[in-house]
Amino acid sequence: MSTASDTVRQELEKAATLVGTARRLLATGTEVDLAALEGRVRFVCGAVLDLDRTEGATFRPSLEALVADLDRLAAALTQRQNPTSLDA
Repeated sequence: MSTASDTVRQELEKAATLVGTARRLLATGTEVDLAALEGRVRFVCGAVLDLDRTEGATFRPSLEALVADLDRLAAALTQRQNPTSLDA
């Protein structure tokens, strides 16, 4: 695996950690700043696209898990903004 892949793996782990932290903070009623998360996800997506197709494909399961976590975060944010919403 290349150095670029190692960097992507580390940044992907950091992004997943940020999503988890944001969800926990949101659950406690704390305001959440998503700027760092947005930047990290943008970097990861661009970095995966820059990898060789085969090498980049190894990140698919992790990226799918991150998308699922982001969807849960989005649902929690929607629920917080509109507590009567059935979207969550």
